[in-house]
Amino acid sequence: MPRSGRRLPATRPVALAALPAALLAVICAGPAPGAPAPGAGSPARADVRPLAGAHAHTGAPSAATFDTAPARAALERLLPRHAGQFTLVPDPAAGADTFTVSGTAGAVTVRGSTGATLLTGVGWYLQHVAGADIGWPGDSIGMLPARLPAVPAPVTRSAQVPHRYALNDTDDGYSGPYRTFEEHQRQIDLLALHGINEVFVQVGAEYPYYRALQRFGYSAEELRQWIPGPGHQSWWLLQNLSGFGGPVTERLMRERAELGGRIAEQLRGLGMTPVLPGYFGTVPAGFAARNAGAATVAQGDWAGFDRPDWLDPASPVFTKLAAAYYAEQRAVFGDSSMYRMSPLHEGGRTGSVDVGAAAGAIQGALHAAHPGALWAVLGWQDDPTAELLAGVDTSKLLILDGLSDRYNRLDRETRWGGAPYAMGTIYNFGGHTTIGANTSVWLERFGPWRAKNNSALTGIAYLPEATGTNPAAFDLFTDLAWDAGPIDQRTWFAGFAARRYGRPDAEAAAAWEELRKGPYSTSSGLWSESQDSLFSARPSLSAVGAAYWSPKSMRYPAGSVRRALDHLLRVDPALRRSSAYRFDLVDTARQALANHSRVLLPKIKAAYEAKDLARFRTLTAEWQDGMRLLDQVTGSDPNLLLGTWLSRARSHGADRAEQDRYEYDARSLLSVWGRRSTSEGGFLHDYANREWSGLISELYARRWTAYFATLDEALVGGAAPREIDWHAFEEEWAGRTTRHPDRPGGDPYRLATAVAAALPAAATG
Repeated sequence: MPRSGRRLPATRPVALAALPAALLAVICAGPAPGAPAPGAGSPARADVRPLAGAHAHTGAPSAATFDTAPARAALERLLPRHAGQFTLVPDPAAGADTFTVSGTAGAVTVRGSTGATLLTGVGWYLQHVAGADIGWPGDSIGMLPARLPAVPAPVTRSAQVPHRYALNDTDDGYSGPYRTFEEHQRQIDLLALHGINEVFVQVGAEYPYYRALQRFGYSAEELRQWIPGPGHQSWWLLQNLSGFGGPVTERLMRERAELGGRIAEQLRGLGMTPVLPGYFGTVPAGFAARNAGAATVAQGDWAGFDRPDWLDPASPVFTKLAAAYYAEQRAVFGDSSMYRMSPLHEGGRTGSVDVGAAAGAIQGALHAAHPGALWAVLGWQDDPTAELLAGVDTSKLLILDGLSDRYNRLDRETRWGGAPYAMGTIYNFGGHTTIGANTSVWLERFGPWRAKNNSALTGIAYLPEATGTNPAAFDLFTDLAWDAGPIDQRTWFAGFAARRYGRPDAEAAAAWEELRKGPYSTSSGLWSESQDSLFSARPSLSAVGAAYWSPKSMRYPAGSVRRALDHLLRVDPALRRSSAYRFDLVDTARQALANHSRVLLPKIKAAYEAKDLARFRTLTAEWQDGMRLLDQVTGSDPNLLLGTWLSRARSHGADRAEQDRYEYDARSLLSVWGRRSTSEGGFLHDYANREWSGLISELYARRWTAYFATLDEALVGGAAPREIDWHAFEEEWAGRTTRHPDRPGGDPYRLATAVAAALPAAATG
């Protein structure tokens, strides 16, 4: 695993007297208002940069210039053949979040107020002048001419909102808990290119807990058992569970903390704000018995898991533990101006705690460690409550609204009493590979919500539960924050089609028009995500979805995806060599097959109920052929491989036992998710279903084959089908250590053509 060169604290808790004098002063006193923060874990330096994002909440840019080297390095990673044709000019005086693009052919100048804003200017140039796309995933930069085109006239753009936040609390789990620094670095580059300035950093967040709680009566071994494996840590930080997928080793925690510190530094170098987890009271069982004066509230059950206890923030012990936590966090991750916390997430119990007083104490502890820092809280279900909001200074709060595009008749100013909020979207749950988003809802709401009297809308929040699955949605949602006028959906998708493959093409335009009218024009009211696939569902003739909480039926006419596939297959051969085209072709073929599962399964059910054995066998053979083809076509793209997910997990183990443990952590998240009580009673099985090569063949296809065999036996013998213990079946899979390719194989075009040939043609219109 790449190392940053930082020295993390020793294995046992370190006494304050043992810390460097400069760091000790910071921990004890906290940063002086307006003062630069020392680098994470290192003595104070004369050349320390100002705290990233320090001006973001005042609207005033820093008067000093900044180093463009991090932006230059990112540009060379993003555009290795063309980076030398860009001149990046720091221009903090231009105003917060502003860039200007100008220049002649082969000599493009971008001026910007931060390193990230310089990259946003490059992204604007690629989109609007060069006609190229660097998406998430896939790009068309191979289609750029050797000499980049001139900018017809200088263009200046400023962000319409100060907060452009990215990453759900679940992103580290569902997008890849075992990713490398290079993968996280790529994510940061893409977020900067698309105008994001605040990024949640979760990797290594367990380490401050591990260090701080050893001062409050817990042994290192107890804490290693309490902290979950990386795949499940997202939900531990949300106070939903503990322990599952572990135990973790101290070596792994130190490496993850070091990685998280590097990610935070990468963001600071670009002038972006690393949003760090704050402390709101999560403690292991038995905390009150070990700490005099502490009062804890048992949090009960979350989907079958016992939740960690909640330490009453109004108690003096909370103040001490929060201070210890923030000191340990600062030593590795440095300081920030924004912290992420959601107390009582998804059903936490308040007991006798005064929620307003607790919220005030949480914010007070945050400000004691980081004066004036912004508290980011998720707007989800009933949170944040009126009681919580009444206890805090809401001018130092930002609500990340996860329901902005899901429900109708929303009035956020009334609901949250005028507290600042960011319009968010969660169009992906669990890492599902499904295409689609309520993009028309974004366009209908963002402008009017900003323009209304007394609007509290101050940002956007990009919050899919997993990232890297839906490049069109990512591009369009982030454009909201930088486009001054209303965005016409049809025009935007036409432009996307042109740049996505490097130049305009009639068939590409027709394909994306079909996708726009279908999966990208779903409506609000109940869902923000499209339906998942029945191929990935636990077998049943009555299956209507794979994940318990997913839509139960099609949210758009299936023919739109089928027609889009035909159009993509007819795209000019000269445009087919880009990774963007390859991914879109494979992903559209995958979605067309997935949609067909909803047509085929009712036919299989009808044949079984009619006791028509011959037709049943014909249809189930067609189903199994479809799953084999699905596994093959997804295996032709690097973004859809189980092998990569598993090899990343194993790479973090020091020996075979540890490797197997982390592979189980990674596999279980995709299948059983938790133990039997949570998988079955909490309905978590298949929550993170996704159509990946290897996962399809080794789990989903085997499940359906076993199920169809029981139905076949029942038809032949005239008896009820034998029951299968699906949890045991899936748990056996989660415990496997079989290897799968981590590099794509097969010809994407040939395989997508085979998919089209296997599916009935869609009606036009």
